[in-house]
Amino acid sequence: MTLLTSLLAQAAAPAEAAGPGLGYLLGVLVAAVVLLLVMILAMRLQPFIALIIASIFVAIAAKMPLSDIPDTIVQGMGGALGFIATIIGLGAIFGQILENSGGAKTLAHSLVNLFGEKRASWAMLLTGFLISIPVFLDVGLVIVAPIIYALARDTKKSLLLFGLPLVTGMAVTHAFVPPTPGPVYVADALGADLGRVILFGIGIGLPTAIIVGIFLVPLVCKNIKVDIPDFFEEAKEAGPLPNFGLVFLIMALPIVLIVLGSTWAKADDPSQLQTVIGFLGHPVVALLLATLLALLFLGVLRGVSRDKLLDLSTKALGPAGIIILITGAGGVFKQVLGASGVGDALADWLSGFGISTVVLAYLFSMIVRVAQGSATVAMVTAAGLMAGIVSAGDYSPADLALITIAIAAGSTMLSHVNDSGFWIISRYLGMNEAQTLRTWTILSVAISLIGFALTLVLSTIV
Repeated sequence: MTLLTSLLAQAAAPAEAAGPGLGYLLGVLVAAVVLLLVMILAMRLQPFIALIIASIFVAIAAKMPLSDIPDTIVQGMGGALGFIATIIGLGAIFGQILENSGGAKTLAHSLVNLFGEKRASWAMLLTGFLISIPVFLDVGLVIVAPIIYALARDTKKSLLLFGLPLVTGMAVTHAFVPPTPGPVYVADALGADLGRVILFGIGIGLPTAIIVGIFLVPLVCKNIKVDIPDFFEEAKEAGPLPNFGLVFLIMALPIVLIVLGSTWAKADDPSQLQTVIGFLGHPVVALLLATLLALLFLGVLRGVSRDKLLDLSTKALGPAGIIILITGAGGVFKQVLGASGVGDALADWLSGFGISTVVLAYLFSMIVRVAQGSATVAMVTAAGLMAGIVSAGDYSPADLALITIAIAAGSTMLSHVNDSGFWIISRYLGMNEAQTLRTWTILSVAISLIGFALTLVLSTIV
């Protein structure tokens, strides 16, 4: 009898008085993580499918009744997507409108003018940090690439001195600062306050980006000479770029509203103004408002037709759908771990070792990231593993936010050949594989370690 047949037979059999033991459930968890990585790495399955299969494996191996498994999957998917799908969808449309309007280029040009060519690396770092809030890293790099090429040409300096600070800022924001998909999902899965996660994410992420993007980049780029890629052709702008102040205000609005809504507006006896801010500061409402303002001020009032805006919005939801399904599958994994008792078993086992949850969260995320390459999958998987531990303990809002940031830090570790971002950065910054490993891979390790170190420091203060 095969292992699968045996597991099915056990699950279909009447439940015994005593459930599976602690050691058995921990073994199931280890086997599930190994199976997940094998399916993604060796079998090349899409992470969405792999997470669903791993969840079913956990349910059967943990001897859940077969009749309960489909409902558990549906509950996990629905529970995760009720909030996350809305956030990701609105964020994708917002980013698409920003890209099409030239808003990202506005930010880059304005910051370069503000800092001057001598400090253009600072401008590129902040550009990456800002535009990666609504725009994915690969898209953001494509948009801003002509600017870093022009800087390298005009200053006669290495392209890497401008390009690597840019992608450093992008990578940090993508992992650390909501409303990007990864940290939003982790915060939701762990019950962390999103406003606090934003504050901690910026407070830890920005210093991390500055240390890595400004001070470490010149060291790793030393003696590495790259040329502007052959495919670059400087294109003329189709029209005037939008106003910097307008773009900045639209981008900052949802973040400010979310922070206010989750801090100042949460009073025992809120005033009418606090009630309104609490409503506007809900992430769904805040992002909807920002998206509508982007459609109006960066679209309609700039002469973009309604049909064009509809096409752009529809186009944006294509790549967003992949992220939505992966996060939904992560919700299934989290739900099954809880319903099967595996999450509780992990919490019980770890309670005897006194391991910090912040350290554990970082290690879970880091291991999955290094093994399979995707920061989003690493964050989703680590959140599922940590959810049972968090629910079994007594954690303050600050603790939950720090656990979220620790998972974010782990998800940036060691970008290498299994990471799609590695290849995009390699292509657009004109590096071969060896040069990318000597530069970007080292910087990604530094982002992870410095971000985690700052998280640990903050955990001793708050």
